[in-house]
Amino acid sequence: MPGLKVVQPFNAADAKGLLKTAIRDPNPVIFLENEMLYNDPEAASTVGQELIPFGKARILKHGSDTTLISYGIGVKHALNAASLAEKEGISIEVIDLRSLRPLDYATVFSSVKKTNRCITIEECFPICSIGNHLSASIMENVFDYLDAPVINCAGKDVPMPYAKNLEKAALVSVDEILTAIKKVTNRL
Repeated sequence: MPGLKVVQPFNAADAKGLLKTAIRDPNPVIFLENEMLYNDPEAASTVGQELIPFGKARILKHGSDTTLISYGIGVKHALNAASLAEKEGISIEVIDLRSLRPLDYATVFSSVKKTNRCITIEECFPICSIGNHLSASIMENVFDYLDAPVINCAGKDVPMPYAKNLEKAALVSVDEILTAIKKVTNRL
């Protein structure tokens, strides 16, 4: 929806900094959070007092072979997949969007120009998703730099089941991300 700002932090420091920015913003802000990260040690961080501006992504890990772009809990999956890929000699760059609207296109495009490959990661449905929007933007703006198609790793296109085992099957997994990494780097 035009005019709305949308943020979704991965860790505690980003949550506090983005929430402080949202409170000070005179316009509507949608602040999304994933309760699965509340007690997750991977999402724990030192919490400071600084404000985090909207529209500024953060590169969590620098690499040269493939860019992984995510937000919220998807960042956890991206970092875990990056660790596994690096054990196989694949250098991964991980970008945490933090802000979904406005998006930090400059950081995304710069990373894709460097790595020449991109995978978007999110738990939401694949239709009308941030990953699809980023794929289109990357194709429109930095297509000549791509050595492989952009892959969108997202949740399955099914209603979210209630049973724990089915819910796990409906969401994106680290194994799916690792397979996508191997696919774009021609290591399958």
